[in-house]
Amino acid sequence: MAEEVLITDEGGIRIITLNRPDRLNALNGAIMAPLAEACAEAARDDAVGCVVVTGAGRGFCAGGDLKDGGAEKAAMVATPESGSRTEQGFTRLRGFMETARLLHEMPKPTIAMVNGPVAGAGIGIAGACDLRFAGRSASFLAAFDRIGGGGDFGSSWFWTKIVGTGMARELFLLSEKLDAEAAFAKGLYTRLFDDDVLHAETMKAAHRLADGPRMGFRAMKQNLNNAEDWAFEAALDQEALNMVLSTQASAAIWRAQHKARGD
Repeated sequence: MAEEVLITDEGGIRIITLNRPDRLNALNGAIMAPLAEACAEAARDDAVGCVVVTGAGRGFCAGGDLKDGGAEKAAMVATPESGSRTEQGFTRLRGFMETARLLHEMPKPTIAMVNGPVAGAGIGIAGACDLRFAGRSASFLAAFDRIGGGGDFGSSWFWTKIVGTGMARELFLLSEKLDAEAAFAKGLYTRLFDDDVLHAETMKAAHRLADGPRMGFRAMKQNLNNAEDWAFEAALDQEALNMVLSTQASAAIWRAQHKARGD
């Protein structure tokens, strides 16, 4: 794994840290590719029960790195196989955006530990997570209007689902920078902590999730994701199926654990 993304394991928790602190963890090709792979690996690894995403230094993620992004775009050359720079840019960005899909869809809880400013694509990564724990030094800024962009990393989809279409339009169109207290009041952050206890409180919740009923959380997350788009009757059918499957799996796991201990 490249040094731009740090991976740490702690008792069933996979901590993924964006590691460009000198650029407030702004995204470029050197960080986006290993970030997507880190999320894919966390999704695949059965030893991981909860994933925490955070940033090194004094920020979570400042969005796309415009300086590096421009250089990477300029290096693209049109070819019959890959198309023009437009097609190549779309393919490249869509691949990097798998980070957001994986954080949202992987069958285990995900937490964004927002330890400072988050903007642009960073709000997509934070929004992709199931929970967002923020320190008081955190801020929130859509910022896409600064570059004449519409948004990426699932940001417009996630925030419409999280806070509703009216609030999402306010966040994106007016693009006002919110401090941690204002963001928490609007429901953008799940919980707000003093900076000096943010890590400890986030890990406390992460351990509770990692040590909890993983089959239950898997089913629970699928149900919650289904509820975003599915028709009610289809959601009820899937809920019923998931309830039977998850409780039977949890019971079987409990029996196996007790048998292994000789209870």
